[in-house]
Amino acid sequence: MTGQRALLLAGFLLSGFLIPEAAKILTVSSLGGSHYLLLDRVSQILQDHGHNVTMLLYGGDYLIPMFKKKENAYQVISWLLPEDHEKELKEHFDSYMKEALHGREAFGTFVKLMEQLGIQCSDLLRRSDIMDSLKNENFDLVFVEAFDFCSFLIAEKLVKPFVSILPSPFGSVDLGLPNPVSYVPVFHSLLTDRMDFWGRVRNFLMFLDFFLRQWRIQSTFDITIKEHFPEDSRPVLSHLLRKAELWFVNSDFALEFARPLLPNTVYIGGLMARPVKPVPQEFENFISKFGDSGFVLVAMGSMVGTYQSQEVLMEMNSAFARLSQGVIWNCKPSKWPKDVKLAANVKIVDWLPQNDLLAHPRIRLFVTHGGLNSIMEAIQHGVPIVGIPVLGDHPENMVRVEAKKFGVSIQLKQIKAETLALKMKEVIEDKRYKSAAVAASIIRRSHPLTPAQRLVGWIDHILQTGGAAHLKPHALQQPWHEQYLLDVFLFLLVVTLGTLWLCGKLLGMVAMWLCGARKLKKA
Repeated sequence: MTGQRALLLAGFLLSGFLIPEAAKILTVSSLGGSHYLLLDRVSQILQDHGHNVTMLLYGGDYLIPMFKKKENAYQVISWLLPEDHEKELKEHFDSYMKEALHGREAFGTFVKLMEQLGIQCSDLLRRSDIMDSLKNENFDLVFVEAFDFCSFLIAEKLVKPFVSILPSPFGSVDLGLPNPVSYVPVFHSLLTDRMDFWGRVRNFLMFLDFFLRQWRIQSTFDITIKEHFPEDSRPVLSHLLRKAELWFVNSDFALEFARPLLPNTVYIGGLMARPVKPVPQEFENFISKFGDSGFVLVAMGSMVGTYQSQEVLMEMNSAFARLSQGVIWNCKPSKWPKDVKLAANVKIVDWLPQNDLLAHPRIRLFVTHGGLNSIMEAIQHGVPIVGIPVLGDHPENMVRVEAKKFGVSIQLKQIKAETLALKMKEVIEDKRYKSAAVAASIIRRSHPLTPAQRLVGWIDHILQTGGAAHLKPHALQQPWHEQYLLDVFLFLLVVTLGTLWLCGKLLGMVAMWLCGARKLKKA
């Protein structure tokens, strides 16, 4: 009995030692849309776990016009751009979105948008009131986002350790992970992990192109770095990416192709999943009209929904009219063309409880733009997908959905009522898609820890251990020519060529000596 008490006391003391004190954590959100929703969820989870979280939030609405301000359990520090910069940023973003929605997503336009984000970052770093306030808070950790390069510079300016989250599939940025191009598809290659010879040729060439594009994108922040960091301590963005203590990835083995990972890389896909609640009565009344035929959920994301053209709306409406299912469509009624009659089986709303509707027993299909948050919610509930990828990581996400066989995709520029209707009917009627979606859901749900537990557990781990140096291989500090053994190959090549040259010289000398000896003998 005494021994049991001693064990219990030791366990209690040990657990008390392992549970960290509340840390002060800064999260940074500048990009809005689904990026903001993900950082908001991270902030809520860490705050609920007992940490003191503050979010530095860009409060402009060029990216998040559809999101209502809400009460947060964590503290929020909002900031705004000067009016002229806000206007210019919005113009560049509008231009980029219009090109993407017409199937002309140009790299040059994206680079110009990134240059505007660099200007936005300079405006923030110039705000001494905000930056001094953040320094005075003396945060223990900064939580940044891979596509928000400014957040890395903020962490560096505060001289604080940071962790980062990747909101898209692997490969969109270089994290320093091993990348065997024989089976790890390069971002934008639209390849799977099963490549034939020509696929590997294409992947290798795109691997080279990827680094050139990354250099061009990251160089858009060079002016910002020169302006706000002294010459002897200017960070390099590519080095900052590798400096992160942890990399959280908003994906899951249920969707991603298996590939080499480093110990400080953690999947937390499904983080957005919340307990399912009954759907509001207005939706339940609509669903009940269609009985066992069920319903289709359509949600094209915050950004796409805002910029969607009327021509596409008309084609989609016509396609939905050909289904026997009801259709609940996240589409602003104010944007609906006045001269177009809404199909009888369609209900349009400017807001819907996506997670709860995906969990509804009568859902038959999810039509989405292919955003990773939406795909992970569909996987969570085992719902097959028809994807209409638009920009960014959407096409790559849908390549994975098709490879896992729980959905199909159709290009936005190919949207015609008949084609879209055929795709939807195919996925609804062919039960193999539903089976594959359920199989993906089992993989996602059967992980021993939830995404939130993984997030909190790893954050607590590095807070207790003073960082993640023990999780990061030395390769992250090596220059690329050492990491890929180019110096070794060059050395061995020089030694081999030098040896062959020396052997050739020696053989030549021996041959000359033998010839000379023969001549003397004959003489």
